[in-house]
Amino acid sequence: MYYHDKRLQYPVRCESPDPQFARLLQQAIGGVEGEIRVCMQYFFQAWGNRAPSTKYRDMLLNTATEEIGHIEMLATAVALNLDKAPASLQQEGAADGIVGAVMGGERPRHAIEGIIHKNLLSSGLAAMPMDSDGVPFDMSHIYASGNIAADMYCNVAAESTGRVLAVRLFNAAHDQGMKDMLHYMIARDTMHQNQWLAVIEELGGAAAGPIPNSFPQSDEDNGNNYNFYVTSLDGSTPEGRWTSGPSVDGKGEFTTFRNEPLGEEPILGPARPDSGAQSEQIGKA
Repeated sequence: MYYHDKRLQYPVRCESPDPQFARLLQQAIGGVEGEIRVCMQYFFQAWGNRAPSTKYRDMLLNTATEEIGHIEMLATAVALNLDKAPASLQQEGAADGIVGAVMGGERPRHAIEGIIHKNLLSSGLAAMPMDSDGVPFDMSHIYASGNIAADMYCNVAAESTGRVLAVRLFNAAHDQGMKDMLHYMIARDTMHQNQWLAVIEELGGAAAGPIPNSFPQSDEDNGNNYNFYVTSLDGSTPEGRWTSGPSVDGKGEFTTFRNEPLGEEPILGPARPDSGAQSEQIGKA
């Protein structure tokens, strides 16, 4: 069960509406780095969490619910930035001014329907669950594996790319209200990165790996589990922490291996008579 408070999680103000910036903000809503993604990711991780303790489930639910508030803030910001946009593309300055700004000047005129028509006609100058190119969010970037450690690494990546996007939006913003909102969201991304890393640390960190740690390493190919495969044509190796010395999990030793075929050339059998292949491909009876 969830409850709603009509007040925003953090103040959202916009003194100088900018339709172009509204388009950019759509990426933070429905892009692969956006808030819908992390919100749904945390919810599904929580709903499928199995553990002796419910603390990880509870933590995920709290943070997922927080992310709903972030979507609400961004949706409000998009609407405020579209506040001065023409209600009709026929209005003076709409096609060349507003549309040109929203499209950033780098897209052909026929692409107007992809974004401005959605915000203008479909939602009445409001945010929609799509990215900055007008592509609807489709849940294809939700990672909920059922393994708490794997999920935490996915969450660190999600919050890291989300923070990168928020910083870019902050740097692109001209309105002080937008900068103020974004500096808050950047701070929350900082917390969430540290939050997920804290869980990984609590689970034993890298020393508890590899994930899943329930699979016995004696059953894996121990001749290849800590080799760095060198695939460069000239055999050169990018020397680093990963090429020599103890592995990060402390359970092996890093080595390098000049990548060579370990298998044979695959030879498939003849095509079936009913496969639609050429006669020459079909085996003789």
